Amino acid sequence: MSHIRKKSISGLISGDTFTVTRTFTEEDTRVFGDISRDHNPVHYDDRFAESKNLKAKICHGLLVGGMITEVGGQIGWLASGMNFRFRRPVYFGDTITCVFTLTEVDERNRARAEAVLSNQYGETVIEAWLTGVLPGPGEQAVMSAMIREQESVSR
Repeated sequence: MSHIRKKSISGLISGDTFTVTRTFTEEDTRVFGDISRDHNPVHYDDRFAESKNLKAKICHGLLVGGMITEVGGQIGWLASGMNFRFRRPVYFGDTITCVFTLTEVDERNRARAEAVLSNQYGETVIEAWLTGVLPGPGEQAVMSAMIREQESVSR
């Protein structure tokens, strides 16, 4: 169980921050392109990417932006809105760090969050603003039971 899931079960508050890191590969882009049917040549052909003044082929923006769903999935976040600002391209082999911060949590578990995704050089590649619903006591109890069940199976 991740520390993110543990924190979600114990309760989330404004200011809670979670960090995940991932290195993106050309294979990730191929798979994402097949799933999304986004076959923009900027992801598949160096000549096309260079004609766009890029150094090489790039990852899909939503593939990289999807890092926020790793955090959201561990939290049990039910998303209601996502806004992205794509600041810089992500090239194959880049390691991206996503810092996800809850900025508001109200009494009905409705929440706002911001995420900043940066490459290995510390350059911001994506900024995201999110809205959604955090798990309440009932959902937290279910997540806790799920963890106990997983632990008993792995013993």
